[in-house]
Amino acid sequence: MNVIEAIRTKRAVREYSGDSLPDDVARAILHAGRRAQSARNQQPWHFIAVRDRSSLRALAKSGPYTGHVAGAAMAVAILTPPPQELETIMFDAGQAGAHMQLAAWDLGVVSCLGSIYEPDRARALLRYPTNLHLSIVIAFGYPAAADSRLHPPKKGGRRSLADVVHWEQW
Repeated sequence: MNVIEAIRTKRAVREYSGDSLPDDVARAILHAGRRAQSARNQQPWHFIAVRDRSSLRALAKSGPYTGHVAGAAMAVAILTPPPQELETIMFDAGQAGAHMQLAAWDLGVVSCLGSIYEPDRARALLRYPTNLHLSIVIAFGYPAAADSRLHPPKKGGRRSLADVVHWEQW
């Protein structure tokens, strides 16, 4: 799949088959994240890859929008220094996440972001250092329905280019 097609067809999927990801697939996804560009090449991220079923269920309780993590084959927590330390840090982390999601999609793996609203709960589970920040986890897995990734994107689901792009000035 080429990149433009991956971007056009990628969508958030919250229901997974329950099948585990082979190690080589999990590593390919994680390698894509670590290869993302970052401001001044600081690579300000750490990833915690979670595949243990009980840990995924526990992580799913870290916020009202993380329930889908419980059914994932793998979740990746993207850790960074606190966002106020560097203005580009969340953009950099977002690029790492987008790289992982696009690589996963190319490998037939679907994904969906989850917002962490209870970082203390997540920290107790994942035991990451107190100097690191966690606000996003990405759930990965094979789609629950065999053909779910083949559905074309919905018409009219995105704002038009004319609605979001201003050339030269507002």
